Amino acid sequence: MAKRRGNKEGSIYQRKDGRWCAQVSLGGRRLTHYAKTQRECRDWLKEIQAQIDSGLTIHGARATLAEYLKQWLESVKPPLHPKTWNQYSQVVHQHIIPDLGHIKLKDLQPNQIQSFYTAKLEGGTGERTISLIHDVLHRALAQALKWGLMTRNPSDAVDKPKLRRKEMNILKADEVRELLKAAEGTRLEALYHLAVTTGLRQGELLALRWSDLDWGAGRLQVQRQVQRIPRQGLVFNEPKSAAGRRVVALGSAMLEKLREHRERQEQERLFAGERWQEHDLIFPTAIGTPKGAGDLRAEFKRLLQKAGLPDVRFHDLRHTAATLMLQHGVHPKVAQERLGHSSIRLTLDTYSHVLPSLQEDAAEKLDTLLQ
Repeated sequence: MAKRRGNKEGSIYQRKDGRWCAQVSLGGRRLTHYAKTQRECRDWLKEIQAQIDSGLTIHGARATLAEYLKQWLESVKPPLHPKTWNQYSQVVHQHIIPDLGHIKLKDLQPNQIQSFYTAKLEGGTGERTISLIHDVLHRALAQALKWGLMTRNPSDAVDKPKLRRKEMNILKADEVRELLKAAEGTRLEALYHLAVTTGLRQGELLALRWSDLDWGAGRLQVQRQVQRIPRQGLVFNEPKSAAGRRVVALGSAMLEKLREHRERQEQERLFAGERWQEHDLIFPTAIGTPKGAGDLRAEFKRLLQKAGLPDVRFHDLRHTAATLMLQHGVHPKVAQERLGHSSIRLTLDTYSHVLPSLQEDAAEKLDTLLQ
């Protein structure tokens, strides 16, 4: 009776067709590798034996990257926001699997990943997309390491593409006044006022409910966002981070704008009649349903043209609000809390362009104080 090969025991031999073959036993099963030279087989055998010593399993040894990534996507689906999961899935299926999916998980090398990034860049893929690809791949491979499917994370040894800071298009104070003047009398006048005084994100603004507003205290609770998810439509989700759930103080002028907006909305409700669908939203469509970001962006572009202002993104109103706060003496910690940033460092790093003028202002104030 032939002796059963023990775990990690290996052998090398040459086939009749001239190719060399290396075999090793793992979990009672045989792993096989073919190469042109005996040396390649010896190197493979040495590496696979080291991986077995580090905890490699039979599943990890046989799975391709494509097979593993599909399994990983299903495992992370429950805790992730639907929009985040859809983004991960798109990255995996459109970018990673077509180029690297055929490689065995255990055989994936840093140089293969680096070459993949280089080819993507040369093919016209943007730096931000490649950075996202790296983040998704690194997270997936880190999980494979925890599950014992790999003995190292090859993406640790890869240079992540450096992102160039995207230039912000910020409206000046007089331009903000022109924007708000152009919005007077429109159904979303209060939304634009809220955007430039609080810095709320587009999805946060469209997810606000009247029940979030404490009229007496003049405070607004930000506790959800609305996002469009493929095959699901508009979905309400909690903010991604704890800092995203916050309370924002409103000024008396802003509260007055919201009172006027509510009266206008009551007229819309009466006009819509049975078509009205109640969701308690502050900024819904004309029949009460959630408003999509695409519709808001289109209305915003028309408003910019009406006001004769530069073509900026709606998200730039958030940058505008942050810049105006810092320029007019709002403490960075307060700005951080209103913006929903996870740390004050993020706020200061993002809006470092404001700091030089603040330095000069501080110098002048101290000069005046000491005279």
